[in-house]
Amino acid sequence: MLNAVEQGVGRTGEPAPLLSVVMPIYNEQEALPLTVRRLRPILDGLGITYEVVGIDDGSTDATPALMQKIHQDWPEFRIVRFARNSGHQAALTAGIHRAFGDYVVSIDADLQDPPEKIPEMLSLARERDLDIVYGVRGDRGTDTIFKRRTAGAYYWLMRKLVGKKMPNQAGDFRLLSRAAVDALKAMPEHQPVYRLLVPWLGFPSGEVVYVREERVAGSTHYPLSKMVRLAVDSVTNFSASPLRLATWLGLLSFVLCFALGVYTVVAYALDKTVPGWSSLFIGMLFLGAVQLFCMGLLGEYVGRIYSAAQARPAYFVGYDSAEGTDPATARRSASYTG
Repeated sequence: MLNAVEQGVGRTGEPAPLLSVVMPIYNEQEALPLTVRRLRPILDGLGITYEVVGIDDGSTDATPALMQKIHQDWPEFRIVRFARNSGHQAALTAGIHRAFGDYVVSIDADLQDPPEKIPEMLSLARERDLDIVYGVRGDRGTDTIFKRRTAGAYYWLMRKLVGKKMPNQAGDFRLLSRAAVDALKAMPEHQPVYRLLVPWLGFPSGEVVYVREERVAGSTHYPLSKMVRLAVDSVTNFSASPLRLATWLGLLSFVLCFALGVYTVVAYALDKTVPGWSSLFIGMLFLGAVQLFCMGLLGEYVGRIYSAAQARPAYFVGYDSAEGTDPATARRSASYTG
């Protein structure tokens, strides 16, 4: 269900800004002031109307109070606060759905993606009439070797699923036109993974290459467990290929079992049926592993069907400064979005 703001009618009569910068924020009390100090002069220097949509994803530190202070000093900084933590992709969804701008840029609050590239993205989109401009990481030297290897494997797999239209090393730092935003809003994805959905649209696109920097402050909010979860969501939300993999594994196990059956018959005919517990044990382990693996794949898809059938909202918005709600009473009138 889309509320008035998400339908684009909550602007109190003001014209829509040319640019919206969507920024998911979770427990960034150390990084956020540095990000604002670096981002604001860049946007002010563009000479255009803009807004910065800060999505507070249920922060538990001093981030909400800090965002309120920034909003008072910087009217273009808009606050959208979740009633509870819902995750990075849900925060991106809320920001994209609620942004008013003709162009929407998504960027994290840790300054690993340089805001200095935003003018270049906007200029490229307007000059070439592009709907999508990806921020592509040309150098990940600040990441650990493990992070670079796992990221490389992730993008290799995703390009196999989506095709070469998915840029290599392109994360969630991107620019979208209003046409691309409207297309994403019309898609009935329950758990969208924008790294795959945006390239899938096939809209005219370009790239801006940048050097990925170190986190400006604080610790990462994307540990290994969340990286694995993102990979699983990316594959299972976008492709049925793993189910076909289960079919091929079942066929492989059948061929292997048939070969073992032939071997057993030949051994019996030659009177060489010495008890071989090891081969039996290995065969049982193999079949059990294949069956459990296939059941796990089926469970992932059934779980997503169940979640979609429940139709629960992906997040609850407790406060949006564009709606003029009093932050002290915002939770009592929380809106929601599926």
